[in-house]
Amino acid sequence: MTRGLFITGTDTGVGKTYVAAMIARWLLTAGRRVGVYKPVASGCSRRRGGLVSADALALWEAAGRPGKLARVCPQRFAAPLAPHLAARLEGKRLDRKGLRRGLDYWMATSEVVLVEGAGGLLSPLGRQDYVADLAADLGFPLVVVSRNTLGTINATLQTLVTAAVFRAGLRVAGVVLNHPSPPAADDPSLATNGRELAARCRPPLLAAVAYGADRFAPAVDWWRLARHTTPA
Repeated sequence: MTRGLFITGTDTGVGKTYVAAMIARWLLTAGRRVGVYKPVASGCSRRRGGLVSADALALWEAAGRPGKLARVCPQRFAAPLAPHLAARLEGKRLDRKGLRRGLDYWMATSEVVLVEGAGGLLSPLGRQDYVADLAADLGFPLVVVSRNTLGTINATLQTLVTAAVFRAGLRVAGVVLNHPSPPAADDPSLATNGRELAARCRPPLLAAVAYGADRFAPAVDWWRLARHTTPA
C-alpha cells in the first residue's frame, strides 16, 4: 500500500510546511514518487483570477511538481480563519467528504504521500469535525512539528496527549523541533528544549531543524517511517 505521513503542528506558524517540504525533497532525492496533499487552506492569495495556497505551492515545488497544483489543495479560501468559517464568508460549505476523497488521486499516483493538516490537531474543520478526525480517517502516522522556543514542552506534550486519547489513539512517528524564526538571544530554553522533549515524549524526538537549515539533525529515514494503516 502507498506509504504516508500526516504532518501536524503544536500551533499555527510552527513551520509545518517548511518541514513537510524538507521531507518531500528528501524522499524525491531518494528516488521515490512523492505525492503532497493539503486538504484545505484558508488565507489564500488571489492570483490570475483564482485562489492559491502558498503552502500548497511550496509542497508541490518540493515534491518535483507532481500532478496538477490544484490537486494538492482542492479546497481554498481567502479569509485567514478556520476553514469552515472562511468557507462560510464566501457563501460556501467545507466539503467534509471531499477532504478525504482528495487523497485518492495521490494514493493512485505516488509511492508515498505527505499530508499537511491545517493548524493543530484540535483545529476545527466544522461543527463536530477536527483535524484529528481527518488524520484518523486518512490513517497515516503523525509527524508533530513543534517550535523551538520557551513553552514548547507544554505545547508538544499537550499535542501528544491529544493524539494518544483521540478516538482509539493516533499513531505518532515522532516529533521535529523546528526554528521557524531567528532564535532569540534572551531565550535560554533553546539549549534545553530538545533534551527535555527527548526525555519526556513517548514518541521519539526525530530531529531538530535550525533556522534556515536545509537538512535534519540528525538525518532521518523518512521512507522507513512512512506507513499506512487501514482506518477503523
